Amino acid sequence: MFLPTVLAASNFVQVRPGLIFWTIVTFVLVMVVLRLKAWGPILQLVQERETQIANSVESAKKMLVDAEAKLAEAKEAANKARQEASETIRRNQAEMSAFREEMMAKSRKDADEYKAAARREIEEQKAKAIAEVRSMAVDLSIEVASKLISERMDDSKHRALADQFVQGLPVGGAAGAVRRSA
Repeated sequence: MFLPTVLAASNFVQVRPGLIFWTIVTFVLVMVVLRLKAWGPILQLVQERETQIANSVESAKKMLVDAEAKLAEAKEAANKARQEASETIRRNQAEMSAFREEMMAKSRKDADEYKAAARREIEEQKAKAIAEVRSMAVDLSIEVASKLISERMDDSKHRALADQFVQGLPVGGAAGAVRRSA
C-alpha cells in the first residue's frame, strides 16, 4: 500500500519532456482554435453588449431629459391652471358682488316704489275719509240745524247752509267734532 502511493507521488513530481511538449502543443492548439472559433464571437458579443449598454445609457439620459422637460411643462401647466382658476374665482366674486349690488339697488327701488304707492293709497284713503267726514258733518249739521230751526227749509237751502258751515270749519276740527259726536 505504501509503495503505490509513493510511486504515484513520484510520477507526479517527475519531469517528463514528452508530456510537457504535448501539453504545450495541445495548449497552443486549443488557444488557436479558441482564438479562431470562440474568441471572435465572444469579443463580438461583448462589444454588442457594450454597445447595447451604451445605447441604453444614452436612451435613459434622453428619457431623463424628456421627463424633466415634461415635468417642467406639467408644472407650467399646473401654474397656468392655478392662475386661471384664481382669475375665474376673482371674476366670479366680482360678478357676484355686482349682481348683489344690482339686486340691492333693485330691491331699494322696488321698496321705494311700494312705499310711494302706499303713500298715494294712504293719501287717497285720507282724502276719501275727509270727504266722507265732511259729508257726514254736512248731514249732521243739517239735522242739527233742522232741529234747531223750527222753520222748514227746503233741502237745497239746508245743503248750502251746511256747506258754508263746513267750509268755515278747520279740517282737524271737523274730524274731531265727528269723533266726539260718535
